[in-house]
Amino acid sequence: MRLISASILACDLSRLAEEIKRVQPYIDMVHFDVMDGVFVPNITFGLPLLEAVKTCTDLPIDAHLMIIDADKYVERFAQAGASWIGVHYEACTHLHRTIQKIKESGAKAYAVLNPHTPVEVLTDILVELDAVLLMTVNPGFSGQKFIEWTVEKIKRLRRMIKERSLDVKIMVDGGVNEETMQKVVCAGAEILVMGYGIFRNPDPSSVRRMLEGIECSC
Repeated sequence: MRLISASILACDLSRLAEEIKRVQPYIDMVHFDVMDGVFVPNITFGLPLLEAVKTCTDLPIDAHLMIIDADKYVERFAQAGASWIGVHYEACTHLHRTIQKIKESGAKAYAVLNPHTPVEVLTDILVELDAVLLMTVNPGFSGQKFIEWTVEKIKRLRRMIKERSLDVKIMVDGGVNEETMQKVVCAGAEILVMGYGIFRNPDPSSVRRMLEGIECSC
C-alpha cells in the first residue's frame, strides 16, 4: 500500500488547522519534523505544537526526531500524540536501546538514514524496526532538490527486507513530488513524506491520483 505522510514543515503555520484540513482527504499521516539546531542546522517544532496538531486531525502523526539524546524525549512525544517515532542512526549512540524505548512508549519505531549513510548499517537491527526512513535530501530544511542516487539505496534496502521476509516499511523524505514519486515508488518506497509537493500544490487531490496510478515494471 502506498501512503502519503504530509510534512507540516512546508505548510502555512499561521493557518495550521486549515492547512491540515485542506489536504487531509488525500493523505494518510501527518509528518512532524523535530529539529534541535545541533544535529541539524535548523530549529523547528516541539511538544506543544505536536499536541496542537493532534487536535486538528485523527490521522496518525509520525514524529521525525532530528535531535541528539532522543532517549530523553521519545516517551513524551508518544504521550503528546505521535504514533510513529523515528530517530537517526547517526545521532543515536545505542540505536537498539532507543528503538526499544520507542516501542515501550506504544509507538511504532523507525530508523532514519542520511543520504551518505549506507543501508547496510541496519543489517542487524532491521528485524526490530517497523520502518526505515531514507533521507533523499540532507536533513534540516524543506524544499530541497531530490538527490538522484538515493534511488539505488531504496532498491538495496528493498532487497535486504525481501531477502529476510521482513515486514518493514520503506519511507522516503526529501524532494518527493509529482516529478520524483514514480522513481521512488518503483524503487520500493511505500510511505512518501511530502512537504512542498502536497501543501504547496493548489490541487492536492492530483497528487493522490498520480500516486495511485503509478505502474511499475519491476
